[in-house]
Formats: sequence, structure tokens, C-alpha cells
Amino acid sequence: MNAETRRKIFDKNEKLINMVIERAKRDFADDIAIIGLTGSFSTGDFHEKSDLDLIIINNTDRGWGIASCFILEDVGYDIYCTPWEAIEDKANLGSEMISHLIDLQIIYCAKPEYLEKFNSYKQKALDSIAKPIGKECLTRAEKYIDKAKQEYTNALLSVDIGAVRNASCKVLYNLLNALTNLNNTYLHRGIKRYLEEITSYRYIPDDLEKLYMAVIDAKTIEEIRSASYEFLKSINDLYHKMYQDFIIQPVPVYDNLRGTYEELWCNYRNKVIISTGLGDKSYAYHVAMGVQNYLDEMTEMVGTKKFDLLRYFDADNLGILEEQFMKIMDEYLEEYNRVGRKVKRYDTFEQLCNQYLNG
Repeated sequence: MNAETRRKIFDKNEKLINMVIERAKRDFADDIAIIGLTGSFSTGDFHEKSDLDLIIINNTDRGWGIASCFILEDVGYDIYCTPWEAIEDKANLGSEMISHLIDLQIIYCAKPEYLEKFNSYKQKALDSIAKPIGKECLTRAEKYIDKAKQEYTNALLSVDIGAVRNASCKVLYNLLNALTNLNNTYLHRGIKRYLEEITSYRYIPDDLEKLYMAVIDAKTIEEIRSASYEFLKSINDLYHKMYQDFIIQPVPVYDNLRGTYEELWCNYRNKVIISTGLGDKSYAYHVAMGVQNYLDEMTEMVGTKKFDLLRYFDADNLGILEEQFMKIMDEYLEEYNRVGRKVKRYDTFEQLCNQYLNG
């Protein structure tokens, strides 16, 4: 792009900016708080057909009256509003468009207090980004991974190649956002720089670019599903590795084990015995799921060893399930024994009542 073309584009954009600001001052003095510049013209990474990205923060619903979508000289423009609630969401890093907060170039502000409010949100986001990698950013990443898993399921369930590819697009998009959060950062530039940005991160899976491009290059339904799976698995594996590396894992101690063995007994022991004794496959199946979920929760929250009960579920031989569950109960009891905690067990109601009423 030559200098003359760049000058004309800048002149046109300056006129558009002034037009919007004039309208805000004249017709929406109390409704529009801030107007800022973002996107390719903010970063300098624009081309001849780039539009103008303005963030217009509105105080009221009436402020939406400034919005307009139009085509000028073969370039489309979308003048839209962003309410304060969306800015707050960005401050909490709950949006993919965090750059619209952190990197926004403010070109109009109706009142000083609006700028103060905006800067407080911006600082909140900056403070979160400045934190070391830990549970907060990994939790945000996990949410995107879960979304990617849902879209992968949609890719498996869809039969039309367009629908499958659409689901895979969402898999990829959620995974690049997951990877961004795993690195506790944000996407600074537009969609044409996604791959360039994520490959520059410190924590990435091996062959990231190859995995990423395989989803895009896939031509058949089978190829799309396979590539989506491989990319999803790589990010999921990275998440679990980072979780182990960066999160201090709990250790079973006297206090945090309190009541956990009794709860396992209360919620599942007799259900396992009865369901397997009856040969009720459905009952036993759901009980086994409940047991597994509880044991996994204790591993995450308390630090007990990882148990795998469901590997022993056989609908045609439920006795194995009961046998293995009882072994797990015994192993869990050993956690109590190691820390010197006794099980709350009473032979009579009088014993229970005396202890309970006296604290």
C-alpha cells in the first residue's frame, strides 16, 4: 500500500470518527460514555478494505440509537454499542475480546468519571494478566476446553459436511482461546494473526501449527473429525500437565478428611450391596457412577489416591463391582488410619444422641 492510499484511508477514517463523535455529543450526551478505537487501525495492521473498529460504551439503552451499519465506497462499517456490563465481563477476563479493554485507544469521553470507571476495569484486567500461571487462568482455560469438547460431539453427531466443519471451526476457536488462557494472556490482534500469536506462547503442545492447520486443511468428514480430535487431545493433555505442574495438590490430613469416609458409606455402601444383590443392572450402573464421581471429587479436593471403580463394572457380573467397592472402602479407611482419625460409628442410638447433643 503506497503512502497516498494510506493517507486517503486515514482521512476517511478521521471523518468517520468525527462524524460519530459529533452525533454522540449532539444527540446522546448522557447516553454515550466513551468512544475508543480498536482493531486493525489501532494496531496498524490494516489493508485497503479494512473497516473502522470503534468501541462505543453506552450508559443507557437509548444510546443504541447511535448504532448504524452501512457500506461506504465498497467497505462495510458497523457502528455498534458496548454496554458497561460487557466491559466488566472483559475486566473479569470472561470474554475473548479483552484487547477491546486493555488496548483501547480512547478518542472521546463524555465525563471524567467515565474515564475513571473505564480505567478501573482496565486495571483489574491488567492485574489478572500479571498474575503467575495458576488456578484462575487454568480454570478459565478449562471452560473453553469443555466448550470445545461439546463442539467435537456436535462434529461426531452431524452428518452434513458443512455442519461437521462448522462444529470443527468452533472446536478450533475454543481451543485457541483455551491455549491463550493457559498462558494467562489475551489475543492482542485480529483473526488473521491468530496462528502467529498462539505459536509464540510459552506453553504450547508439540507440533501446534501442524495440529492447527490439519483442522483447516481437512477435506472429508472423517479427516475433519480426526484432526479436531487430535487438536482437542493435545490441548486437553497440556491442560492436565499444567494443572499438575502449577497447582499445589492437596494432601490428606486429619481436618480435610473429616466425614469423607462416613459420607462414602452413607451415600453408596448399602446402595452397592442392594443393587448388586438384586442384579439390577441399571441401579448398579448409576450407583457406580455416583461412587466414581465422589471418589474423583475427593482426589481433587482432599488429595486421596485415585480410585477407578468403573473399570470393574460388568453388567453380567455385578458381584465384581461389589467386591472392588469394598476393597476401595478398606483402602479409603487407611487414609483415616494414617492421620489418626477415627470413624464416627455408634452401636446404639443412645451413644449417638449423647455425643451429638454434647458436641
